[in-house]
Amino acid sequence: MSNNNKTAAVCAQRKKLALVGLFAALLVGFFIFDLDSLISYQGLAENEAALKRAVAENRLMTIMAYMAVYIAAVAFSLPGALWLSLAGGLMFGTWAGGVIIVFSATLGASGLFVAARYVIGDALRARAGPALQKFEAAFNRDAWSYMLVLRLLPIFPFFIVNLGAALVGVRFPIFLLTTFFGIMPGTFVFASIGNGISVLLQSGERPDLSIMQSPEILGPLVALAVLSLAPIIWRRMKGTENG
Repeated sequence: MSNNNKTAAVCAQRKKLALVGLFAALLVGFFIFDLDSLISYQGLAENEAALKRAVAENRLMTIMAYMAVYIAAVAFSLPGALWLSLAGGLMFGTWAGGVIIVFSATLGASGLFVAARYVIGDALRARAGPALQKFEAAFNRDAWSYMLVLRLLPIFPFFIVNLGAALVGVRFPIFLLTTFFGIMPGTFVFASIGNGISVLLQSGERPDLSIMQSPEILGPLVALAVLSLAPIIWRRMKGTENG
């Protein structure tokens, strides 16, 4: 190996270690400052008044703090992002909260995607062998459509899609845009629920999240998912006709 190659390899290794160190430091800070207590029903109920007061006193700083917590929760795949989404609706309202959540979730997912690709992606892909390469090629031919479907419909956990996309080599711009637009519909539904959750919190009741499975909500999401697959279906139909 030439000196240039050795230097490049050392630099790449240092970047990976720095990225791992940064993630570890952020994770430790997340728990040291007890931010994990906010991503639960109990945390939301106990801190409702304080959260609303923070927004009233300094809206911009509260938005920045909320986004930092949300980004960290998604990047580390911590359980409880659902309650953070409801908190966003509670604190900022349906529309402003929805926009803030979409940006936060997209940034957090992108952080995990980049970390997975550059820290463990190469090693995992090397172990997977030819089978993954074939799947990767097939998936990336229609990555826009597949990623939109995976974002629109909760077929797999959010963090699994983030890691899977990194593993199969989805290009970052495709990942970023399909995440941003694909999570919008569901995000605004959660923000809307959060916007009206005060009454439930004060009475000690939990919100009925089964509404996400109702035909009124799930139907349009399925329709959008089918529309996302339309280019693939059309191309295969044309291929069959030509064949």
